[in-house]
Amino acid sequence: MFETVLVANRGEIAVRVIRTLRALGVRSVAVFSDADADARHVREADTAVRIGPAPAAESYLSVDRLLEAAARTGAQAVHPGYGFLAENAGFARACEEAGLVFIGPPADAISLMGDKIRAKETVKAAGVPVVPGSSGSGLTDDELADAARGIGMPVLLKPSAGGGGKGMRLVRDAERISEEIAAARREARASFGDDTLLVERWIDRPRHIEIQVLADGHGNVVHLGERECSLQRRHQKIVEEAPSVLLDEETRASMGEAAVQAARSCGYRGAGTVEFIVPGGDPTAYYFMEMNTRLQVEHPVTELITGVDLVEWQLRVAAGEPLAFAQEDVSLTGHAIEARLCAEDPARGFLPSGGTVLRLREPQGEGVRTDSGLSEGTEVGSLYDPMLSKVIAYGPDRATALRKLRAALARTVTLGVQTNAGFLRRLLAHPAVVAGELDTGLVERVVDELVATDVPEEVYEAAAAVRLEALRPKGGGWTDPFSVPSGWRLGGEPKPMAFPLRVPGLDPVTHPVRGTHAVTGDTVSVTLDGVRHTFHRAADWIGRDGDAWHVRDHDPVAASLGRAAHSGADSLTAPMPGTVTVVKVAVGDEVAAGQSLLVVEAMKMEHVISAPHAGTVTALDVAPGATVAMDQVLAVIAPAETAPEEETA
Repeated sequence: MFETVLVANRGEIAVRVIRTLRALGVRSVAVFSDADADARHVREADTAVRIGPAPAAESYLSVDRLLEAAARTGAQAVHPGYGFLAENAGFARACEEAGLVFIGPPADAISLMGDKIRAKETVKAAGVPVVPGSSGSGLTDDELADAARGIGMPVLLKPSAGGGGKGMRLVRDAERISEEIAAARREARASFGDDTLLVERWIDRPRHIEIQVLADGHGNVVHLGERECSLQRRHQKIVEEAPSVLLDEETRASMGEAAVQAARSCGYRGAGTVEFIVPGGDPTAYYFMEMNTRLQVEHPVTELITGVDLVEWQLRVAAGEPLAFAQEDVSLTGHAIEARLCAEDPARGFLPSGGTVLRLREPQGEGVRTDSGLSEGTEVGSLYDPMLSKVIAYGPDRATALRKLRAALARTVTLGVQTNAGFLRRLLAHPAVVAGELDTGLVERVVDELVATDVPEEVYEAAAAVRLEALRPKGGGWTDPFSVPSGWRLGGEPKPMAFPLRVPGLDPVTHPVRGTHAVTGDTVSVTLDGVRHTFHRAADWIGRDGDAWHVRDHDPVAASLGRAAHSGADSLTAPMPGTVTVVKVAVGDEVAAGQSLLVVEAMKMEHVISAPHAGTVTALDVAPGATVAMDQVLAVIAPAETAPEEETA
C-alpha cells in the first residue's frame, strides 16, 4: 500500500477519499485553489498545497501544478476523484511519466471509452448491444443532421468526449436540428474542450441503469450489481438507488456479464461503471450507452448493499493487489438510495445559487450517511460544480430506505445557500417514485407539482417574529414603556407590529405579527391558529424540512427610486451569479422579442438572456468574461414604442 496519496480534486469527493486514506493509514495530500483555501477537504487532509487561483483552468485542471504538488509532498500516487481530470488520458499518462501511480484505469482505456464513438464500436465487437445511431468520428454539422433524419426523430445529440449530461440535447423537431447541433457543440467545447458529437435514437420513457465493475491487474473482473439512475433533470442524475426494482435475477446477471465484457474489451483496471439505456416495458432489451472510467458520484449506494469500500479497492488494485473475491462471492443485501444536494433554486427554475453557509446540519446515524464537502462558513461560488453533498439512506427494503431518506432530507439544514433538499424530499414521496415506476423523463413531467413557489404565511410570521424580538430592550432594570414594541397607540386599541418583507423573485409583503412566538438561539417557533411551526434560522434565512427562504427587509422608498431610475425601459438582470460568456448585441442595436442577447454561465450551466420585447439596446454593462452577481443589471432594452428616434442632420 502507498505511504502518501495526493487527491487531485475538491469538495465532497476529496473528503470521501481522504476518509478511506485515513482508515488505511495512508497520508493524504489535498490541493486547493484560492477559492478553497479554507475548505473542508483542506482542513481534513494531512497536508495541503495551493495550486493556483480560483478558475479551474488555472488550478484543478492544471496538470503541471498537480504534478508539482505531488513532487513537493512525496506522493507516490494520485487519486483523481470524479470530474476535473478524472477521465483525462493525458493526465493519467503524465502521472505515469512522472513516476506516479494513477489510481484509475490505464490511459488507453480512458482514451478509448472517453470517445463514445470508438467505445460503442469496441463493445459492439465484444457482443454488447448498443443504441442505434451515427457511426464514425468527426462528422460535420450537415452529416450529423443527415444522420439524425435518417434515424428518425426524436434523437439525442451527445458530446463524444462528454459525461454527466453536459451538452446533451433531445431533438424532437427536425426543423431545429441545426440550431441544436450548434448549441450542443458550444456547450461541449466549453465543458470538455472537444465539440465532436454523435447522434443516437431516443428511446421514449427509458430507464437508466448502470453496472458497477471492478477489475484488477491480474485478469479478474467482477460486477457489483446495478444502480437505477432514472430520476434525472436535464439529463443530470439527482437520485440513484441500488438495486433496481426493474430487474429480475436473470436480467441482472445478463447485464452484469455484458458490463464485464465491456470492461475486458478495453483492458480495464480499477473501478468503473458501464451505463445502459433500458426500455421500461422490456428490461431484457438493454443497450450500452457509455462507460465511465472513474468512480461514480453514486458509488455509496453500491457500497451500502455490498459492504465493499470502492475507494479502498481502487487503492488496492492500483497498488498491484488482486481482487480478494470472485463473482460468486458478491451478494446484494438490502436497499440504498442517494439524493444529490445541489446549490440551486427550484423556485427560480433550478438556477444555480451561491452564498455563505451560515447554518449547517447534516444528517447521520443508523441507516443514514452524508458525504459532504461543506462546513459552516463555506463560500459557495459559481466556478465549480453545484453539487454540495449527498445524503444516502439504507434499509432492509426499498420502502424503509425511502422513508429514511425523506426524513434525513427534512433534517438537512444549509441556510445561506439555496438548495434542492425540499424538492428532493417531495420527489421521493411522489406516488410514481414510491411505486418504482421510473423513467428518465418522470422528473420533468412532475416538476411543477414538486416546486414550492408560494411562501407559507408561517414563514413570514417567523421572519417578522425575529425582527420583533430584535427590537425588544435587552438587559435588566427599568424599561421605558415607550421603547417596547407592543403596538400601543394613544387613545386607541393596540395595533399589531408589521414589517415590510420580501423574498427574492416575489412581490413584497407587509406582515403583521399576529401569533405567539419564541426565538431561541438558531431556532424560531411561531403558533398560528393553534398550530406550532418551528424553523431553523440564520441572519435573514428561515428554513424547515429541507426548504429555505431568504426573507429580506423591504424598503419601499429605495425600491421606488430603483424603478424610477429605469423608467420607460426594461432592465435585464443576471438570474444567477456567474460569468458572461457570450454578448451578441451592442448599444444602439434594435432587437426582436425573444432574441438571444447574452449568455451567462455558472456551475457548468448556460443561461440565455433574451429580449423581453422588441426595442433598442440603450445600455450594456458587461463584456465577455465579466463576472456578475445575481440580479446585477446586464442590459437595458427600451421598448420599441418608446425607443428614442435617431437624430437627423
